[in-house]
Amino acid sequence: MSALYLERLSEVASTGPPRHGLLKASFIPPKPVRVLRELTRYRKTLVQERASEVNRLQKVLEGANIKLAAVATDVLGKSGRQMIEALVSGAQDAQALAELARGRLRAKLPDLRLALEGRVQPHHRFLLERILAHIDFLEQSIAQVQQEIEQHLAPFEEAVRLAQSVLGIQATAAAAIVAEIGTDMSRFPSDKHLASWAGVSPGNKQSGGKRLSGATTSGNPYLRAILAEVAWAIAHTKDNYLSAFYHRIARRRGKQKAIMALAHKVLIILYHVLRDKKPYTDLGADYFDKLDSRRIERHHVRRLEQLGYTVTLTPKEAA
Repeated sequence: MSALYLERLSEVASTGPPRHGLLKASFIPPKPVRVLRELTRYRKTLVQERASEVNRLQKVLEGANIKLAAVATDVLGKSGRQMIEALVSGAQDAQALAELARGRLRAKLPDLRLALEGRVQPHHRFLLERILAHIDFLEQSIAQVQQEIEQHLAPFEEAVRLAQSVLGIQATAAAAIVAEIGTDMSRFPSDKHLASWAGVSPGNKQSGGKRLSGATTSGNPYLRAILAEVAWAIAHTKDNYLSAFYHRIARRRGKQKAIMALAHKVLIILYHVLRDKKPYTDLGADYFDKLDSRRIERHHVRRLEQLGYTVTLTPKEAA
């Protein structure tokens, strides 16, 4: 669809004649949001292409029996980049290549020397040179697109700031989320509608009164990917409500389902944060512990009362 056609659809959806409840308007965000969406999606594409090129680089190194990735965490860090450029220029001595290591990588010099003892052929050098040039080009393009995104973020500064109040959402993710869902939450009747549109709601396929599948519904793949990345980031944090929620689900249902449940939870929080224009307030890591203790307390009090006892609870004094 052309941008002009989408803009016209947006106008019709908001100001068109009444449809007497027979048709529901599709969610077509206003033009500034659509522009920001195109930019953030293109940036993601460039980042994915760069990741693919890095994988190709490692494959070429492996083909030349260079095991740099087994020793260095980042093969394109300062040390790794210098070593690869030295290989491209014709260097072969593993001892000399290992001496290019910097910082903490120097503590691994013996392993590094073994990892750099390869058989680099002329075609390997050519491929490494071309891949490095392409990675440089992609990094430059990503920086330029990011500058363009920041210029279009001015009208959404408040929404981006509110989104960043949620743990695990950094500036780049906040901009991408705002570009996908916009800032006007009145477009969605409820947080459940937004979650269903995004594709993070659990499925409810039934037949003959029997539930057949709980797989998530199809929705916005770009938003789902962003929310999943945010959920993985939160899962590696501690001492907060969202992390406690993830581990609570992961113990019973596994990590993958816990990540999707957490992505759903984050989107619900974002809906209310953007609708009410109030920053997120964490409930605390002990929220579920308190919830469980109250539930257990009520259960046992009720059971004792059913047996004919009058129950009076006296909290134990702290030692």
